Amino acid sequence: MCVKVVCVGGGPAGLYLSILLKLQDPSHDVTVLERNPEGCTYGWGVTYWRGLLDRLHEHDPESARAVEEHSVRWRDGVAHVRDLTTRHRGDEGFGIGRHRLLDVLAARARALGVRLEFGHEVTGDDLPGADLVVAADGVRSALRTRYAGHFGTEIRAGRNHYAWLGTPKVFDAFTFAFADTDHGWIWAYGYGYGPEGSTCVVECAPETWTGLGLDRADEAEGLILLEKLFASVLDGHPLTARPTATAPPAPWLTFRTLTNRTWSKDNLVLLGDAAHTTHYSIGAGTTLALEDAISLAGALRAHTGLPAALGAYERERKAALLPVQSAARYSARWYENLPRYLGLPPHEMFALLGQRHSPLLPYVPPRLYYRLDRAAGRLEPLRRAKRWLGPRVARTVQSRALTHRR
Repeated sequence: MCVKVVCVGGGPAGLYLSILLKLQDPSHDVTVLERNPEGCTYGWGVTYWRGLLDRLHEHDPESARAVEEHSVRWRDGVAHVRDLTTRHRGDEGFGIGRHRLLDVLAARARALGVRLEFGHEVTGDDLPGADLVVAADGVRSALRTRYAGHFGTEIRAGRNHYAWLGTPKVFDAFTFAFADTDHGWIWAYGYGYGPEGSTCVVECAPETWTGLGLDRADEAEGLILLEKLFASVLDGHPLTARPTATAPPAPWLTFRTLTNRTWSKDNLVLLGDAAHTTHYSIGAGTTLALEDAISLAGALRAHTGLPAALGAYERERKAALLPVQSAARYSARWYENLPRYLGLPPHEMFALLGQRHSPLLPYVPPRLYYRLDRAAGRLEPLRRAKRWLGPRVARTVQSRALTHRR
């Protein structure tokens, strides 16, 4: 159907879509335009789970094997609270360096005949000529911004500050570290992505951020302070704010949750972070971007007309995103209300950390929720009651909050 396709953005979503389109029909003229030079990327490692890997093997076994080969895996989760530690066995998780993932996908795309152009920035004023233009250029998408009124773009900023850092320390489990300071709690999420190191995301409330002076510290001062706060889990390894020597330092940010009322305009369609974002604490961003690509490629194959294909893609992905976006909202809220849980014994706190996606948890005293959850694990009627009650409590409280704001 689409003879010529241009993907604006050479991240995982754009590259994987180009691969799938070429596999569906080698005669497609597919180009990926990436604003950064080749080999230049932000961030450290990304996480994903077995379900995504199975889907990658289903749609392109060759790139899936390469992704799996370059990934590390873990099953344990570890939480450090002050000087106490608890460890639990969980589902199998995977980590891969973002640069490695992009290299794998770019090599596969090239081998299939996709044209990759690096250092090619597309602004909102110069829409490429093609049968289909895919805006896969991230949360700050220039193409989406140009037509923000049409797309119905909404952006909500979170409360907490965070910085995306790296360390040569290779964590053997998905690691959480919570440090108590005179200005409040600050915490880190750490996970390995290869023998070269791990991602380490640091987060804190705004009053802690300013109280510790992180709003005023330069790059070196900030890293020294964080290394001291998390010395027990870093084992003498440093933190770094730059994935490469020439990369800009990682800034402190507040997470922006982005949604769009509609995802397409004529022959322009949104993909990945250009269409939606979910809080990083659920580790789903890369998975959702790749699943977007799978869905869009499938819709283009199944429908002869572009409007029908883009409409089917949007409906399918919006429906799939609903539970994920709900989980992300509650996960972010859990961290924004962290002191509510850190007084618990570590094994109870870690159990509720695993339950942070629950819509019921914010409205039940934590110790009571823990006991109910333990009981529900043993009794099917309680499990059913929990699944029934949670969404209803959440909707009631949200409705009341909206009424009070009017």
